[in-house]
Amino acid sequence: MRKPTRVAAYAALASVCVLGTGIASAAPERSELLPDELPLGPAGLAEQRSQEELAPGVTLYRIVRGAVDPDDGYTVTAGFATTAADAEALAARVRAAGLEPRVEPAVEPASSGAPLGWTVRVGLFPTASGAEALLPALRAAGLSPRVDDTAHDGGSTDGPWRVTILEVDPREFDGTVRTELATGEVAGRETTSAIVARIGALAAVNGGFFTIDGSRNVPGPWLEGTDGDPAGIAVRDGRLVSEAVGDRPALLLTGDGDGRVRRLATELTVRTGRSVTEVTGLNREPGLVLNCGGVGAATPTSTPAHDYTCGNAHELVAFTADFGASLPSGAGHQVRLDAHDRVVEAARVRGGTEPASGTVVLQATGDAAAWLAEHGTVGARLVLDTDVVDGDTGRRVPLRPDASVVNGGPMLVEDGATALDPVRDGWSPATLAGTARADFYWRWYVRRNPRTAAGVLPDGRLVFAVVDGRQVGRSVGLSITETAELMRSLGVEDALNLDGGGSSTVVTEDGVVNTPSDPIERPVGDAVVLLP
Repeated sequence: MRKPTRVAAYAALASVCVLGTGIASAAPERSELLPDELPLGPAGLAEQRSQEELAPGVTLYRIVRGAVDPDDGYTVTAGFATTAADAEALAARVRAAGLEPRVEPAVEPASSGAPLGWTVRVGLFPTASGAEALLPALRAAGLSPRVDDTAHDGGSTDGPWRVTILEVDPREFDGTVRTELATGEVAGRETTSAIVARIGALAAVNGGFFTIDGSRNVPGPWLEGTDGDPAGIAVRDGRLVSEAVGDRPALLLTGDGDGRVRRLATELTVRTGRSVTEVTGLNREPGLVLNCGGVGAATPTSTPAHDYTCGNAHELVAFTADFGASLPSGAGHQVRLDAHDRVVEAARVRGGTEPASGTVVLQATGDAAAWLAEHGTVGARLVLDTDVVDGDTGRRVPLRPDASVVNGGPMLVEDGATALDPVRDGWSPATLAGTARADFYWRWYVRRNPRTAAGVLPDGRLVFAVVDGRQVGRSVGLSITETAELMRSLGVEDALNLDGGGSSTVVTEDGVVNTPSDPIERPVGDAVVLLP
């Protein structure tokens, strides 16, 4: 149930998402966004702040905090081990290479309470070249070492950090806040600055997770599918265009600037007069489920597993005109439906052009192909139902025609409190045990990286924070725990993490105003845009 003060701020959203009742008499008064100091590093670090009004109700903040910590430096990580015995065996190989190892526990424990793991490291140098000199000996010993900056480890540091924040007050901003798919379609990627230029936006931040490299079409655990496909729920103009990953959190927006952070799942079915069957995907390559969390016979897991692609040999996937590309081709069965849900074409192979506006193509593989061949004869009526469901209550979430949704995760803040759940959201090392998930969790979740996050304040203001990272001497980035603490310090009631790393970008009419970590701006799958 929403807090009464929160419901008033979202009275205009009531027709979008039925998640509570009761209306307070007035919205809370606006409070200052920034705390006295950001909760990054020890208290008392120097901060430089500036702010700029981009439009009535839209404020851009820039904060530089801290400085290079003299205790940080460059080290060589020889490997990561999930047990003490494996860590010692790895250390023995380092000694055999003539070097003296350090065995260090990871900063955060695994969600189970057990140690996350241990890094085996060598040396600490003021410059990267000193660490790089150790690499040949370790490689000769059959190891795969890498140079790491200890400022990124997630432990104590003085920074520095560069933070860019967009604050949007829907009571004052007369424009539109919504998501925009790259290229305007599911397939394809585009830089955030190109999206801004294409649609004439006032400002934007990068959006949710997405698929990279659709050129590989042989199913396997690390193959991803259609390039640019949102790797989680996506809604545009009130239409679902990509299915959810489990019930990961998402940001639901209406055009007038109201927003909510909610756990959202999807339920997809095709029904005939005699039968109803589950649809396993929407506008994506059959057999490839990026970030997992799929339904049906998804393998090796049907629970979320970030940056891992699960498979499914028995899929029924629906395509709409939002897909925007030639359909995936291969063995299976395919039918085309007209605007009246009638089958107008049936084929024993998959492929061809995208469906026209208002029409649908269904592709099936494995056991699902037999169902589609039986029920999808020319002239039959097949109705595709696509529902968005609240992940906590199981209730259907109605979508207004101007609603849009961007995927994300993990949940950072809920009802004003830190709400990290790496198991539920798919980052836990316990997920897909026996793979390199512990090392992935440590590098992605525990260590500092560039981050983008979105949150909603109790008075309805939207907050988008982008923190630069992987830039020695300029900005070290944030761990996920630090990202949650940053958002909580801004006073948000609910917040989620969006895509980060090289994707983290803030664009205004002046261009890119942060410093992304990639050498050139990364093309992304979607963005959250502010239209004047």
